[in-house]
Amino acid sequence: MAERFTQLEDRHIEFIRQQHLFFVGTAGAEGLVNVSPKGMDSLRVLDARTVAWLNLTGSGNESAAHVLENGRMTLMFCSFDKQPLILRLYGSATVVHPRDARWEELATLFPRYTGARQVFLLQLDMVQTSCGYAVPYYELQGERPTLTRWADKHGPEGVRQYWADNNTHSLDGRDTGIFEDA
Repeated sequence: MAERFTQLEDRHIEFIRQQHLFFVGTAGAEGLVNVSPKGMDSLRVLDARTVAWLNLTGSGNESAAHVLENGRMTLMFCSFDKQPLILRLYGSATVVHPRDARWEELATLFPRYTGARQVFLLQLDMVQTSCGYAVPYYELQGERPTLTRWADKHGPEGVRQYWADNNTHSLDGRDTGIFEDA
């Protein structure tokens, strides 16, 4: 049932474009494994071997800490409609911050968010599809406006203060590199 590919095919790219939700998995060599749901039109396919996703301010910054340590990342997409499918993208990620030279180039690919924190570039090592027969049916009701309202209310300086208070280290104490290169 599962198939492996060395890069994204057109049908995979079209499937990704139709998704409103994906999951990000990262881990350091030791410690906690992190899985986070992502939405808000925050992923772009740059080419058959590269994707970029915009990470917004959140309560933690685990993915950044893990990527700084080893770069390993997996993205997972699930079909929640009549055609079952799970699509996983395995690869090595790098982090681009607002202070970095590539930020403006990459940030223009996404809607502007006050709480934009990083862009992750994922170079794909393997693409895998599997059946998705056990994934339930769900219907999207819409994006939650809570995070964007919060960031807009606090403004850029308030968001940066939140980063300083909450996003400089992972749950297991790893540096996230949010203010300077680690």
